[in-house]
Amino acid sequence: MTVTTERAAPSAPTAGAADAAALLRRTLRRHAAGVTVITVPGPAGFTATSFTSVSLDPALVTFYLGLTASTARAVQEAGHFAVHVLGPGNAALAQQFARSGTDRFAGVPWTQSPQGLPILGGVPAWLTARVTLRQRIGDHLQVVGEVETCGGPATGPGLVHHDGVFATTASL
Repeated sequence: MTVTTERAAPSAPTAGAADAAALLRRTLRRHAAGVTVITVPGPAGFTATSFTSVSLDPALVTFYLGLTASTARAVQEAGHFAVHVLGPGNAALAQQFARSGTDRFAGVPWTQSPQGLPILGGVPAWLTARVTLRQRIGDHLQVVGEVETCGGPATGPGLVHHDGVFATTASL
């Protein structure tokens, strides 16, 4: 079986596009997403719900960042990144790294990895990755990295973002 994919050229925004964006936002509010903080040398960092695994062999992960985000330049220049998987006790940390125009690292305990990455303290799990791909997709930058190290206790429930608020996971 052969699958062919064609990409349409991006079109200029229209009133219909604005309506589609609003519909997409409303629809995606129904999707619960894990909350992470991504950091790069600088230090720079931001809260992300777009983090996901790509492959186990090789171990690849990815995230997306808006091209107009205050941390976009630092992410575009970074050769490595760290992902911090958050738990319920990290909601304030998620809010702090989601704010623009502030020192997101103020009062946050962190250490520096050999690659210059800020590794945040008090998170359930973290990993570092070497950037293997960056590409623009629409109004976002996709970053893919090969996992190099992992740490943290990796226990407890995760922090999720759903319908505009932070929540926690629970077994059914």
